[in-house]
Amino acid sequence: MSNQIASREQWSGAWGFILAAAGSAIGLGNIWKFPYIVGENGGGAFVLVYLLCIAVIGAPVMICEFALGRHTQRDPVGAFKALAPKTSVLAHLVGLAVLLAGAFLLLFRCWGWGALLIGLGLLIFRHGWVLVGAMGVVAGFTILAFYSVVAGWTLGYVWKAAAGQLDFASVEAAKAHFVQFTFNPYWAVGCHFVFVMLCVLIVYKGIKSGIERWSKILMPVLLLIMLALIIRSLTLPGAMDGVRFYLTPDFSKINAGSVLTALGHAFFSLSLGMGAMITYGSYLDRKENLFSSTLFVVGLDTLIALMAGLAIFPAVFAQGFQPDAGPGLVFLVLPTVFHQIPLGAFWAFLFFLLLLIAALTSGISLLEVVTAYFVDERGWKRHRAAVVFGGAIFLLGALCAVSVTDISDWTRLEKLHAVLLKVFGSTKASFFDTLDNLSSNWLLPLGGLFISLFTGWIWGTKHALDEIRHGSSNFGDVHLISLLAGLKDDPSHNAGVHVVTLASLWGIFIRFISPVAVLIAFLHTIGWLKLT
Repeated sequence: MSNQIASREQWSGAWGFILAAAGSAIGLGNIWKFPYIVGENGGGAFVLVYLLCIAVIGAPVMICEFALGRHTQRDPVGAFKALAPKTSVLAHLVGLAVLLAGAFLLLFRCWGWGALLIGLGLLIFRHGWVLVGAMGVVAGFTILAFYSVVAGWTLGYVWKAAAGQLDFASVEAAKAHFVQFTFNPYWAVGCHFVFVMLCVLIVYKGIKSGIERWSKILMPVLLLIMLALIIRSLTLPGAMDGVRFYLTPDFSKINAGSVLTALGHAFFSLSLGMGAMITYGSYLDRKENLFSSTLFVVGLDTLIALMAGLAIFPAVFAQGFQPDAGPGLVFLVLPTVFHQIPLGAFWAFLFFLLLLIAALTSGISLLEVVTAYFVDERGWKRHRAAVVFGGAIFLLGALCAVSVTDISDWTRLEKLHAVLLKVFGSTKASFFDTLDNLSSNWLLPLGGLFISLFTGWIWGTKHALDEIRHGSSNFGDVHLISLLAGLKDDPSHNAGVHVVTLASLWGIFIRFISPVAVLIAFLHTIGWLKLT
């Protein structure tokens, strides 16, 4: 193992790691999903709640994942193998809870989800905490399968914008074009294929020559495009109405459901619970400041999400559209908005190129999770792992792509689709929706929950803190009271007085607050806890 670790690639420096990790976090969730969630939940007040969730839940869990990866220098499965005890009472209790939940679902004839939970519970009993790492690898695989389909749509729209084919006078016309595009299996599968191949080519080249190099190119381009779109959007007549909607808090719109929505999106947007941050952390040298790197990654991710709102809402309001258009905001409303703006085709091209870049930086991190597992644990060559599992992801994603097309001519797929609907108790979900639900609503929050529990109660906050302190020695020593007062170097700082420090606050969140918050959000998302 020592030889393996010694030969393992590392980031060339802190900024290579920060840009790559930020690129992983900054995906379609920030630019596509975040604005319409804000629109559906009342604007500025939701933004404040989201920022709070990022600060008190997202950042503490992210630094956990980085610490797990860097300490072990291994993929998610290997990280838990290295640190998990052979037997764990807590793991057995979790396994029992999952088994009981599965049995409960079977009683109500939820055959698919019930069987899935029972199988998961049995696996927990057999493999213990190592299964958390395995869930991360599975999540990376399944998420990229359906994520690359949506990314393929953005790729297709980049092409269409460049060809001047996104000139729509009404939302109805934009919708008709989008349906025609996504219902065409050749377009949908073809664009999906091209996107997956782009991810494969980058991961194929390795950490420094592939992921880091392209992150250093794509992230600055993404920021420049975002700034250009914001400037153009803010210069439109009536744009300030959109800014006021976006930034003015209206707390009457906030309820328990919107808070949990903000928490769930914070997890999704930071790429937590899917093994990506553990994997990226495993390539980081121990001399680098883990605490400040985490702050930069979280800061960049949050900044891009906020900037996306400033690029979209002023333009939407300026052209008289509603901000609560839901998922259709990007593909239905915005093309219509660009139609009314001078040089609209150019701005449409820039916007969808922005979406494509964000999707690509996230896509390569998801493929890297799977690739790292087979390189570290199975002894595969990187080239082989990237190509083989890129191909497997394409095949699974192709099923997702055609499941949302007109499948009347796809007889076998139609039968598979019908079986899935019956098994998972849905009357309208496609294979795409089923995979999205499994990954986003189950694997991610459960992964984040188990990572918090493992760090806080099994590995232990003391050991995790020892790892974080390598390269960031002041993390555990700064008293928050002294810091807020501007007195962090005051002699009384080390007087032995029991006051709150960054380390103690982080430990409290990881052991108690983060697991409870993620569990509540998870139960609400899957419909087991009704909050309004």
